[in-house]
Amino acid sequence: MLNFTTDQWVIVALIFVLGLLIGGFLFSGGGRKWKQRYNSEVDRRKELEHTYAEREKDWREQDSLRAAALKQQARETTPADRPLFDRDGDGIDDRRE
Repeated sequence: MLNFTTDQWVIVALIFVLGLLIGGFLFSGGGRKWKQRYNSEVDRRKELEHTYAEREKDWREQDSLRAAALKQQARETTPADRPLFDRDGDGIDDRRE
């Protein structure tokens, strides 16, 4: 078994304290940094969600207006106004075949 002298125990204790000091200096302020970055990321995500919600509202409104315009256009046009889809050249609208 290893038998340490008193001088060796003092050296081990000093190395341990030196490691604690170096670690403390290397990671000082780290708690504030990550928390600040986390809070800024949360704020950015909330802002993006709010912007997306506004855009989605606009998109839904545009879709409903587009659908209403298409319905109105379908009501206003007569079958004679609609273009004839005759790809095979038989004179009959392909949508009715």
